[in-house]
Amino acid sequence: MTWGQRKRFADGKVSLPYGRFLGYRKGKDELPEIVEEEAVTVRLIYRLFLYGKSPSAIASYLTGEGIPTPAGKRNWRPNTVESILSNEKYKGDALLQKSFTVDFLTKKSKLNEGEVPQYYVANSHPAIIEPEIFDLVQYEMKQRKAEGRFTSSTHPFSGKIVCGHCGGFYGSKVWHSNTPNRVLVWQCNEKHRGKGCRTPHLSEGDIRRAFLAAFNEVLGNRAEIMEAYREVMEALTDTADLDAEQERLQNEGEVVMGLIRKVISDNAQKAMDQAEYERKYNGYCERYEAARVRLAEIGELRLGRIAKRTKISMFLKELASREGLVAEFDEELWYATVDHVAVYEDKRMVFTFRDHTQVEVPADRWKAA
Repeated sequence: MTWGQRKRFADGKVSLPYGRFLGYRKGKDELPEIVEEEAVTVRLIYRLFLYGKSPSAIASYLTGEGIPTPAGKRNWRPNTVESILSNEKYKGDALLQKSFTVDFLTKKSKLNEGEVPQYYVANSHPAIIEPEIFDLVQYEMKQRKAEGRFTSSTHPFSGKIVCGHCGGFYGSKVWHSNTPNRVLVWQCNEKHRGKGCRTPHLSEGDIRRAFLAAFNEVLGNRAEIMEAYREVMEALTDTADLDAEQERLQNEGEVVMGLIRKVISDNAQKAMDQAEYERKYNGYCERYEAARVRLAEIGELRLGRIAKRTKISMFLKELASREGLVAEFDEELWYATVDHVAVYEDKRMVFTFRDHTQVEVPADRWKAA
């Protein structure tokens, strides 16, 4: 049975635990087939994450909306959301044999850490999420974890407002909570932690008015921005050089692994000078490890360029869809276009959009807006 299962993996035959896998069912050809009613939820999860919401915030939202989990339960857990966000099957690919059964009697399984072969099958079934969007989400997950923002982002402004003095994030605070003058403000989280930040607190209205002023300025330069990107987009995000180096290193890795196997086999079958054997073996291992490390670096660089291209494309698409000036704050527009906002002591705000366009909004502009 084990041999048969692994033969299916080697042949690239994909099967899913359909009873608890959101978005797919077994098709007539025994390959995954999209269930559109469930695929809507999968796309919503990806969209909410790219809007800036954390897995815990997304889980709370889905629970509140009464959307059933993959297992048909009412309450969503953050790790379920994270699993959906990181599963390559949603982009139409499949990594097979992620885990394996250690003992067939106890059914004990273990995460595959190289004990048995894994197989990656590209374009194995219909995709629910576009590959570029999936790759962007993986990039965003790594970035947020590195910056310590992975479990926050329950509010549109969470993780988006940055102190221009110390670089800390702005957080929401309630002033006069037990009085009729109760008010919600945003201020630097480091303000009272000894860093001496002199940046001002802001109301939600302040941030919204400044955003409208910044985005409408971008709209005014829309034609110029889009023309500029038509010329430089490919150059900014081209991965051809990385793809070529990746292929070369993969080939080198296969060759060196063959040499490692050969020297081990030779040492087992005939008498060899052990010092010479160790020298060759260690030399091949060092070459293989150097290639592996560089491949990982290339993967990160490649993912970063693809993420940049996708972010810019999404921003330009949003820009093109707006016909006139924006008169009211739109939460989806905020999520789709703003990367972050820096606040300075003189109350000016500098908006950095997803395409890295920056717009400075002095205090007199957003106060008068």
